[in-house]
Amino acid sequence: MVIYREAYRLYDFGPGHPFSPVRLEMLTSLLQALGVWREPLSPPEATREEVLSVHSERLVGRVEAASRGERVPDLEHYGLATGDTPVFPGMDRAARALVGGTLEGARRLLAGEKRVLQLGGGLHHAQYDRASGFCVYNDLSVAIRHLTRAGLRVAYLDIDVHHGDGVQWIHYEEGGVLTLSLHESGRYLFPGTGHVYEVGKGEGVGRKLNLPLEPFTEDESYLEVFEALVPWALSAFRPDVLVVQAGADAHYLDPLADLLLTTRAYERLFRLLLEYAEAFAGGRVLLTLGGGYSLDGAVRVWALLYHLFHGLPLPEHLPEGWRLAWEARLGRPLTPTLHDPEAPYPEVPRRPEIVKRNRLTLQRLTELVGSRLLD
Repeated sequence: MVIYREAYRLYDFGPGHPFSPVRLEMLTSLLQALGVWREPLSPPEATREEVLSVHSERLVGRVEAASRGERVPDLEHYGLATGDTPVFPGMDRAARALVGGTLEGARRLLAGEKRVLQLGGGLHHAQYDRASGFCVYNDLSVAIRHLTRAGLRVAYLDIDVHHGDGVQWIHYEEGGVLTLSLHESGRYLFPGTGHVYEVGKGEGVGRKLNLPLEPFTEDESYLEVFEALVPWALSAFRPDVLVVQAGADAHYLDPLADLLLTTRAYERLFRLLLEYAEAFAGGRVLLTLGGGYSLDGAVRVWALLYHLFHGLPLPEHLPEGWRLAWEARLGRPLTPTLHDPEAPYPEVPRRPEIVKRNRLTLQRLTELVGSRLLD
């Protein structure tokens, strides 16, 4: 089941902002040009009460007032009216549309659906009392809260290049939620969190896992630590469902970060995630999008996800008419193939050191968590 509605594109911080609705327009038009687009389920907006399941009245009230154009003097204290998360008319309803899509995915899983792909959302930085990092409301946590209230154990996996901080902190003391984030180290990148020692509190101790990676980490090192950590954690935690934030900003073309994944690594990651859902969660998985700020890279990564989700063969070349039309609109060339070219960037001189550091980080994490994941 795929979930999408045109209203997602109303979540628009304005011209020049990286979190652009053009990403979704470009993705859906590519899938249509490839002849694989299937009519998605159009979800309802989340209600105010549903948003309040994870956010404070203080935050929601200010988002609503700012959306109406009212003057609110303390917006910046709540992460709004900033360079990252500026206010725009209708912001509350646009954000609730995205929350509604991810929440509908959770409802469908509870109703017996096995795989759900939400073509939007992934707003993992929004906190209980604060918007942050392009994220007004946290659609992922609203969906997770809906699943846990129904009695399910949820494993949240985040492959966005930025730490999934909002989801982690909202569920930090919850034993029924495993959060696992692989991201570029917060020593170098927003939001500055996601250290190995952030392992949870109270009932959540040992259930919050972070693997901060060195800048310029490449496919082989990323996949090595991913394949060592994720099945180990899932087998210990025994979730009922996986919720996945499939951000595409670890791609080497992304302008806001420094990891160097290629589309071949993403293909492997997506195949593994679907396999892990079968092996550890009875096949139940809810996938969302997330960050991804190279239009060329992110759109191809998510097109890969769409094909693998449906079990479709991967096209080698993108439709020429689609590519030329978008090149004319964007004023720059696009990769003509779904996969990246071979050796798409210069050799990384520190590769052995980066690989070693990532292995040591994984070792520290597994030693720190140890048997507490099994408690």
